[in-house]
Amino acid sequence: MNTAPSPRATEPAGPTGPAGLRVTRSLVIPTAELRWQYSSSGGPGGQHANTSNTRAEVTFDVEASPSLSDTQRQRILAKLGSVVRVVASDTRSQARNRQYAEDRLRAQLTEALRVEKPRRPTKPSRAAKARRLEAKSRQGARKVDRQRPTAGGD
Repeated sequence: MNTAPSPRATEPAGPTGPAGLRVTRSLVIPTAELRWQYSSSGGPGGQHANTSNTRAEVTFDVEASPSLSDTQRQRILAKLGSVVRVVASDTRSQARNRQYAEDRLRAQLTEALRVEKPRRPTKPSRAAKARRLEAKSRQGARKVDRQRPTAGGD
């Protein structure tokens, strides 16, 4: 009888809170929409690393999510694609890796939903232009003063 853990353990929900993954004040993704997978993680850890599924991977299907509004869905699709996948294998603890993966997913979604303010083009003021030209002429005079004197006079 084989009692070894499977190479990939899968469960539908992860370490999110009771309401789900809070991305913004108005957006909470239910835990049922997140798909968690665990597998063995590389790196140090000795025999523990060989027998434990500590690497955490969370995927979120943006297109199939009913918790997103149409504008939120379009922003995330444009910046991250139809499926957002985050992996964490930083520590030897599955629980900490799950927390890291959740935090990274939250950060990616928050960044994708952020609306950038349009840039308003500006131009330098008349005084700023005058200061710049005065500084250029001072620098030019400084360079002329550094030159060797000419043989014919001043």
